[in-house]
Amino acid sequence: MPATRPIITLTSDFGYRDHYVSALKAAIIGIAPEVRMIDVSHSIPPQDVMAGAWVLRNAAFVYPPGSIHVAVVDSKSGTSPGPLAIKIDDQIFVGPDNGLFSLIAVDKEYSAWRITKPDIIRKKFPVMHYGRDVIAPAAAWLASGNRISDIGEKVEDIVTYRWATPISDNEGIQGWVVHIDTFGNLISNIPSSMLEKSAGRALKIYVGTTILNGIVKNFSDVPAGDPAALIGNSDMLEIVVNRGCAEELLGVQKGAPVSVIFQK
Repeated sequence: MPATRPIITLTSDFGYRDHYVSALKAAIIGIAPEVRMIDVSHSIPPQDVMAGAWVLRNAAFVYPPGSIHVAVVDSKSGTSPGPLAIKIDDQIFVGPDNGLFSLIAVDKEYSAWRITKPDIIRKKFPVMHYGRDVIAPAAAWLASGNRISDIGEKVEDIVTYRWATPISDNEGIQGWVVHIDTFGNLISNIPSSMLEKSAGRALKIYVGTTILNGIVKNFSDVPAGDPAALIGNSDMLEIVVNRGCAEELLGVQKGAPVSVIFQK
């Protein structure tokens, strides 16, 4: 059987209006033309590092072992101390050291290297773009079979951020909306495991001026146009609207409180 072609995924805040995504791909193909490139998302809100971190958290670990994940969000903030190559479990991540890897590195063992190997960094353009000239070439270099430990100097700590941790007691849970997806679903920082503390009691969920009774299993459990609370595929409590947009209907933005009250 032929050898499996290496996989490089791409996540960025570049959008599709300009040439930036194609420049990343051109840099990769020029070094490793055999790779399979998979676009995860190029619609991360500009400079929204934690939105990028959320997408990586949910996308990366479904890929085969040895996959390489290029992530470029707010890359200018990563120019100092410089981009990283990181190994977590059986996956490799390449991107700026600006908190983009927070949600995958904060609770996992990782090994990280600063990308400093001179012959990786492209210098053919008068102005360096870290995504095109460092991060993408580094990913292609790794996909060509080179060892991550040869990419530069080992670093012990990387920049990480934490979302606020939900607060819980016997009366309920106080959380917040931490992400809004492309459908306008409001994703909270309340994991399903915290809801187990309700011990079978009925729940009331407050978000904005909306009060929801309990958690449904599917969108279709409520009429079209109605809001509901459910556990999404990220295993977090989400506020959704069946065939609608919770962000617009409820007038709620990131950072809004989500309160779960255990009924007596």
